[in-house]
Amino acid sequence: MPVPKHRDDRLWSIEDLSEFLGVPVPTLYKWRTTGYGPKGVRIGRYVRYQQEVVYGWLKSLDGAA
Repeated sequence: MPVPKHRDDRLWSIEDLSEFLGVPVPTLYKWRTTGYGPKGVRIGRYVRYQQEVVYGWLKSLDGAA
């Protein structure tokens, strides 16, 4: 999966996460309201994602199938 075109340690926006996962932004917002998906951090009115949290969430799905 391609990493967004930013510094590696940068927090991801929901658009960055959408690009990384190949999932539409509205789906990510729906996941947030249902408690599914990687945990985001609210910074003011923005939601940001830490890469290590996203990768950890993906790893947790490996055994879920």
